[in-house]
Amino acid sequence: MVVDDDPQILKLYSKILAKGGYRVAVEPSGKKAIKILDDDEPFDLLVLDLCMPQPDGFEVLEQIRARHPGLRTLVTSGFMDGALLLASEALGATATLNKKDSPEQLLEKVNLLLRN
Repeated sequence: MVVDDDPQILKLYSKILAKGGYRVAVEPSGKKAIKILDDDEPFDLLVLDLCMPQPDGFEVLEQIRARHPGLRTLVTSGFMDGALLLASEALGATATLNKKDSPEQLLEKVNLLLRN
């Protein structure tokens, strides 16, 4: 599942991941994403933007870690520096990705996370 409040990012990431052979669900709301996960929707990976309206990505990450500790999470941001992406790892993110990274880097990280 890709969670981002930017419809262009949802479309781009969905397209990249689908071309990589993945089935992708998209959600523009962190609150709805948490509900979907709580309703036992099975996902192998959550791609989560940090900069979203309430709840922001950090809050979503904290709730996901508490409720679904085994779910792999790839946290993304285009506006935050590396220190804040690293802070998300301290909160339990499996990996991070700057949105300025290439589509190939997104697919490479997803492939790596899903292999482990």
